[in-house]
Amino acid sequence: MKSESYSVLLVSHDSKLTAQIKAFLTSPLFEVSETADFSEARRLVDEREFCIIIADSADGRDAEAAIEMSDVYAPILLLVPSEYFDDISYRVEAYGIMSAAKPFEPFYFYNLIKIAIAIHYKIQKISSQTIKLKAKMEEIRIVNRAKMLLIEKRGMSEEAAHHYLEKEAMNSGTTKQKVACAIARELQS
Repeated sequence: MKSESYSVLLVSHDSKLTAQIKAFLTSPLFEVSETADFSEARRLVDEREFCIIIADSADGRDAEAAIEMSDVYAPILLLVPSEYFDDISYRVEAYGIMSAAKPFEPFYFYNLIKIAIAIHYKIQKISSQTIKLKAKMEEIRIVNRAKMLLIEKRGMSEEAAHHYLEKEAMNSGTTKQKVACAIARELQS
């Protein structure tokens, strides 16, 4: 694990379970925020980003509340009474929620936390790549729009329009996207 602090949201009505989990998630490696209410948990998740969300489904009925929070980037670990584990784990897996039967062995729980941290890093990496891809797609859309306008308004071939944008970007020391935006504004007016 890296030497940074991991923010954890712990949602549980059970003070004994909360104390047991907090004994594992010690400072400075973990920064734990806790609440007993799933509505409050949703508010906290909307306010800030957490590395991990640990939710205690005391009687198995809070699985729906965990599913409602599954749109966040943080991995969710749902703790479920062993008698409901099979039913609930199958239901929440489709939402990307990990589940664990309770009571649990400390070593087992520690490994789940390590897996959740690894998943958090993977999600961050994929999210970053997605943002870059969206920006690249937007750049391509803008450049293609400018090329189309050069073809329509100035009678250039696609190849000539492409070279024109590259040359203008190089001559002005800016990006093709900025040149394409300027050309689009000029030719659309």
